[in-house]
Amino acid sequence: MVGRSTGCGYVAVRRSARVSLHEVDVYLAVASKREVRDYDGRPLGEEAERRILEAGRVAGSSKNRQARRFVVVRDDALRDEVAESVYASDNVRGAALVVAVVVGGKGPTSFDAGRAAQNMMLAASSDGIGSCPNGVADAGRLQAAIGHGDDERVASVLTFGYPARPRHPERRSPEEWIAAADRKPYEEIVEER
Repeated sequence: MVGRSTGCGYVAVRRSARVSLHEVDVYLAVASKREVRDYDGRPLGEEAERRILEAGRVAGSSKNRQARRFVVVRDDALRDEVAESVYASDNVRGAALVVAVVVGGKGPTSFDAGRAAQNMMLAASSDGIGSCPNGVADAGRLQAAIGHGDDERVASVLTFGYPARPRHPERRSPEEWIAAADRKPYEEIVEER
């Protein structure tokens, strides 16, 4: 199989048959991303889970240190401990997939954890799966539950699941999603000098 860019997307060509790969509108994915805290209870398939975790694994990191790992929380008792360690415990209890992003080492590990987390949440969104990052309210309790070393910490606990209220990002343009977002105005955030 060979491929070539056409200016409006990438076309894969196999034995003279042209197959157009549909374009991914990353800007729409970013603009329409909203946190989902209520899930419908359906489990995620193995392939969907793998895609989410791979998206985090392949995220860039400072000097390619890759000073992060992901702890998938499956055990019910452990999930309860994790839930009691974050600010939104119901979010953790109702999720189909709970992932603790553990970082360690030197450098901008929090930034790198954020890059991995955003990759995972956007990959989930492309599969119709909602997500939410959860802040750590009790780091000591979470450390005891997850079992990471003193040189590590949990940067965030991510929850994933199919939204209780289905979302349809394509129903609006990126500009419409941005206009509907509760964000400070562009002119207040972007400064030119």
